[in-house]
Amino acid sequence: MPEETGIVVKPLAGTLGAEVDGVDLSGPLDDELVAAIKRAFHEHLILVFPRQTITPGDQVAFTQLFGPVEPHPLSSRKEIEGHPEVLVFENKKGTPGARNDFWHSDISFAEKPPVASVLYGRTITSGCGDTAFCNMYQAYDELSAGMRRMLDGLTALHTSESLVERNRNAKTDGLPIAETPPAVEHPVIRTHPETNRKALYVNPYFTSQFNDMTGEESRPLLDYLTARATRPENVYRHHWRQGDLLMWDNRCAMHYAVYDYDDSKPRLMNRTTAGGDRPR
Repeated sequence: MPEETGIVVKPLAGTLGAEVDGVDLSGPLDDELVAAIKRAFHEHLILVFPRQTITPGDQVAFTQLFGPVEPHPLSSRKEIEGHPEVLVFENKKGTPGARNDFWHSDISFAEKPPVASVLYGRTITSGCGDTAFCNMYQAYDELSAGMRRMLDGLTALHTSESLVERNRNAKTDGLPIAETPPAVEHPVIRTHPETNRKALYVNPYFTSQFNDMTGEESRPLLDYLTARATRPENVYRHHWRQGDLLMWDNRCAMHYAVYDYDDSKPRLMNRTTAGGDRPR
């Protein structure tokens, strides 16, 4: 990272993740600093900005540097008044946070899934609720040549059915979703529009099946690909601290929210997403 930007980028794990020091996200960022952050984002996939004190408006402004800030298409969580694009993730007495302990890429069931997700820890109970991430470039690169050739020609269906069922069937901070939209078709291998690298683009939560295959036929291959992608050496596990802001690239990373806490351990987080293009 160029010294003139005044920031330090420290890698956190072998295949992805870096902490960025020297950035205050509560105000505007100059062009040189934005360019440096984007370079780090494309290199490390996951960026951690510690010790932030920001407003919802600050979070929206930062997210907007990566794409149009969009509300959740299914309104799956509460929103902040005046900022419908800011979702509230909350765990409190009597209303536990909805489970996210499954590997996924955010909103992959949309025609145009988000480029980036930005999650800010406003209230954190330390020692629980870690978030794990895996590198889907690496997952693709490590496949055999024969498997890569087969997957390069496949598409898969992504559906929100599991999310709709989760929000309907439990008393959590997740809001009921009235209707399940139609499934969408995405390539199993997508090419990142900015790095031109290929990444595996399936996940066990939203990907229901490969096209021209049944769900039953698809599941063993989906399970195999997930197991390859989430091997410990390809995972960064973040231990949350109050004031942490994390961003990740949904085009080339999956994540998993560890659910090892109950409603006696308060947790309040805000999430925004930057809209993207249809996977290619």
